[in-house]
Amino acid sequence: MVIIAIESSCDETSAAIIKDDKLLANIIATQEIHHKYGGVVPELASRAHQQNLIPVIHQAIKEAKIQKSDINAVSFTRGPGLLGALLVGTSFAKSFAQGLDVPLIEVNHMEAHVLAHFINEPRPDFPFLCLTISGGHTQLVRVDAPTNMTVIGETIDDAVGEAFDKSAKLLGLDYPGGPLIDKYAKEGNPDAFELPNTNVPELNYSFSGIKTGIRTFLIKNLRNNEQFIQENMNDICASIQKKFVDMLFKKLLKAAKQEGIKNIAIAGGVAANSEVRNRLKSVGVEQGWETFIPKFEYCTDNAAMIAMAAKYKFDKKEFVDQSISADPRMKIGS
Repeated sequence: MVIIAIESSCDETSAAIIKDDKLLANIIATQEIHHKYGGVVPELASRAHQQNLIPVIHQAIKEAKIQKSDINAVSFTRGPGLLGALLVGTSFAKSFAQGLDVPLIEVNHMEAHVLAHFINEPRPDFPFLCLTISGGHTQLVRVDAPTNMTVIGETIDDAVGEAFDKSAKLLGLDYPGGPLIDKYAKEGNPDAFELPNTNVPELNYSFSGIKTGIRTFLIKNLRNNEQFIQENMNDICASIQKKFVDMLFKKLLKAAKQEGIKNIAIAGGVAANSEVRNRLKSVGVEQGWETFIPKFEYCTDNAAMIAMAAKYKFDKKEFVDQSISADPRMKIGS
């Protein structure tokens, strides 16, 4: 079984090839054009996907050392994501599958983030909880099987990755700012500044209020000292990062207790954050959890995770026809 996968949900154009459950290639083209705008520009992302898609597919096929005739199925990210970006990948996948006369497999991008844990050993046993955190999503997902996932908590407004990037912008840092906050935080004191708390019911999250709180905190201190940010960058970043991670783990701990599950995983772009990874390890030891942390290359958007998700759908013969279209608001389980 050879499956080629296409990922084009946001600003990474990626193609991967999997044979049975072995990854043969995972090629990613990063769109640098968005840096000067301080965020992803949807129209530019779509155009870049059009330019990058065929080259990354050719490179993936070459690296995997296969022929196009070896491909048994074409998989693609149907959603969620930017509509224009998704349409590029969806349209190409449909044409490619039709040209090869092979089945077509749709993949939910967020389910694929969870299943990135099955690309390599160790793989979590079922059921497990996955905290999926990225620029567009913050979700607590109960995973009972590769194709059986339930969202038990999620953000009611902004995602934690967006909160990181917007906070970095307030500090005058370049885009994407989340990794820069992580970098400066390593040299700072996480208890240097007290930031406001936000709380919402059950297992849901809210990050809009804390973003406003950080902005108010900075404005207040800049009135007294115009060099406040420059003089305290490391401590500010450390304090912001600690607050966000505290918020994430407060609900994760509650979810693990509520569900009675001790297999705990993280996924998504923010899963590359050093404090998130370290906190999971330390809390895991305290709680007696079995913890699972993906490799860095499988945290950010990539086609390897799309291929892995498609593998499980291929096994169950869950194919789609040519009438399928992109779904920018696609939900887990839909």
